[in-house]
Amino acid sequence: MITINDYIKGADISTLIEEENHGAKFYDGGKEGDLLSILKSYGFNYVRVRLWNDPYSEEGEPYGAGTNDLSKLIEISRRAKEIGLKVLLCLHYSDFWADPGKQTMPKAWRGLTVPELITAVHDYTRDVLAAMGGKDVAPDMIAVGNEVTNGLLWPYGLKPEFDNIASFISAGIKACREFDASIPVMIHLDNGGNNPMYVEWFDNYIKRGEDFDVIGLSYYPFWHGTMEQLEFNMRDMEKRYGKQTVVAEVSTGFTMEDYSSYEKLAPSERKGFATRKELAEKVEYPLTVEGQCEFMKEFLKRSSGGDLNKGFFYWEPGWIPVPGVGWATDAALAYTGEKGPGGNEWANQALFDYDGNALPALRVIKEFHK
Repeated sequence: MITINDYIKGADISTLIEEENHGAKFYDGGKEGDLLSILKSYGFNYVRVRLWNDPYSEEGEPYGAGTNDLSKLIEISRRAKEIGLKVLLCLHYSDFWADPGKQTMPKAWRGLTVPELITAVHDYTRDVLAAMGGKDVAPDMIAVGNEVTNGLLWPYGLKPEFDNIASFISAGIKACREFDASIPVMIHLDNGGNNPMYVEWFDNYIKRGEDFDVIGLSYYPFWHGTMEQLEFNMRDMEKRYGKQTVVAEVSTGFTMEDYSSYEKLAPSERKGFATRKELAEKVEYPLTVEGQCEFMKEFLKRSSGGDLNKGFFYWEPGWIPVPGVGWATDAALAYTGEKGPGGNEWANQALFDYDGNALPALRVIKEFHK
């Protein structure tokens, strides 16, 4: 196992370039600054950046939500590394969002057989890493797939097709090892509080697939169980499989105040909060500025308890509500087959308020030491 030495304080900032291009500004103590530099000043040492194979329609329309193609990945990685931040590359193996509810086949891979898909995953991974290495921005950690709880490359890799799931992920891992065998490789599931699901998944994968280094977990308190369940699952994963753990995605809200005036969208064009009122009411820590701080204090204490826990990534702390940066465009919805509308679902869970001002939870993160 490739050992991660430093405790990770990370942030997924995949929408950064699209946010900036649409006018987003960030402030700390009233002074405008670069998002990455502000995060570093609060102790962050890593960023996470997603990569979609081809996030554009056949007519060239962008899919939105960062439209995270290879050029944006390289640019964000360059900016991060220039100020001393490390980079976790998150390969989705899809042209848009990949998660437990959808793992849409890339347009270019439609019609391929399973053996051909295995080759495609390997060669695509190889080519992405070669492109990053050629620009001197090779990643410091690689996630092969995103929230692959229900598999990837549907329908062939749809759970319970574990033979295909393991083959696809193993093809990506092999390409990572061929590029640089010293880079830690992560396999990432959602629902971090669901221990039986993790045991079933990794029992099935480990007897079939290539070795890896890190179990990544997502934890959103309004979807993924209690903090106690998360803590139990992390300690069990570390002990049961001898793997390092990283919470690859975590966030909670600082307000339930609406932000429609910032997005400048008609009601029919806005999806609204992911943290709907009925979900927010079930969360132990209220969605307030103070509640976000208390949540982070407890999360950091519980998640970091094991010797093999190596840190966390706060999900999209800079996705503030500026016009034009929603979770999906019409072209993206046509690709995935999902229903709209678009808009920003996440702004009330950022680490900056709607005007881009740094929130107190950043200081909680800065002051935490494992």
